[in-house]
Amino acid sequence: MTTAAAELATVYAVFADAAEAERIGQAMVGRQLAACVNILPPCQSIYRWQGEIETATEVPALFKTRLRTAPELMDSIRALHSYEIPALMVWPWADCLVDYGQWLRQAVPPGPA
Repeated sequence: MTTAAAELATVYAVFADAAEAERIGQAMVGRQLAACVNILPPCQSIYRWQGEIETATEVPALFKTRLRTAPELMDSIRALHSYEIPALMVWPWADCLVDYGQWLRQAVPPGPA
């Protein structure tokens, strides 16, 4: 069974290493800005930075939250992040299991209106 989940979102981020992802993930769940953080295996990133093509091993993470809470979550991640310009983006949800949506709503307060 699924339910409309328009007010829920995932914030995608990448980190320099697993320790940074875990430290920031723990902080965001502790502050109730995210209900859950999935820290994924390291990946190889190729990007342009200051006019040069760079490669780096990075650690992606998925932060599950409310759409209204996403801006505060992203600001909080950025404040703790080691990168000058971290990759942070919001993926709004179209749908999810009813029970999972209820759990997320209980784990993350509604936030600002």
